[in-house]
Amino acid sequence: MFKDIKLFLFDMDGTLYLGDNLFSFTKELLSEIKSKGKRYMFMTNNSSKSVSAYIEKLEKLGIKAQKEDFITSSQATAFYLKKHYKDARLYVCGTKSLKQELCENGFIVTENIDEVDLVVMGYDTELDYKKLWDVSYLLTTRELPYIATNPDYVCPTEWGSVPDCGSVCDMIFNATGKRPLFIGKPEPLMPLLAMEQCGYKREETAVIGDRIYTDVKSGVNAGALAVLVMSGETTEEILQASEVKPDLVLKDAGEIMKTL
Repeated sequence: MFKDIKLFLFDMDGTLYLGDNLFSFTKELLSEIKSKGKRYMFMTNNSSKSVSAYIEKLEKLGIKAQKEDFITSSQATAFYLKKHYKDARLYVCGTKSLKQELCENGFIVTENIDEVDLVVMGYDTELDYKKLWDVSYLLTTRELPYIATNPDYVCPTEWGSVPDCGSVCDMIFNATGKRPLFIGKPEPLMPLLAMEQCGYKREETAVIGDRIYTDVKSGVNAGALAVLVMSGETTEEILQASEVKPDLVLKDAGEIMKTL
């Protein structure tokens, strides 16, 4: 099934590694893809880290990577904002890395709530109550565009899960009644940007990940081969109950090597 695939878009946590533990097959899989003259990219909804931080993380795990190897929800958010809100001043409920990435894309990030034109919510590992207060105030007292990098409810760790962007957005909804426009997976923007960047068609692209409601659904929405791996969040019960069905289910991404 993978012989005609030329671009592999891999989710990271739960697919190629779990927390700080690299899966045993990952290095060989990536090397095999390259040896066949094919291309892979790392596609993540996690907006808490910059691309440079991900490069550093992968290097610690023994994988060399370059900026061109990544497509992140932070990058996709910046792309969307430049297209629709080019001159907006942003209040960002996110990490320093997310704020820096948006600033590098030409945006003004401000904590002065009187200057804000748009609210951005990310996966914020530096979250404090002041940010929740500010976002609630802005969304309640003003009609502002409200953008979120990704809808994930949890982020996996070696021992379980922690709340992700989608969970915080639900908390804000309970306070304000406002829902954001989500940019990352399951929306098709990230895989479509990757295809455009690499010059491949939908039928030449596979999206591989461990979550149905983000990874698989983004592949389906983008018209790519949608591959679910059972090495992360999804259980058999979740798979059977899901209305969204992957094109292919694998025990883990290492099984791709059998049909390259």
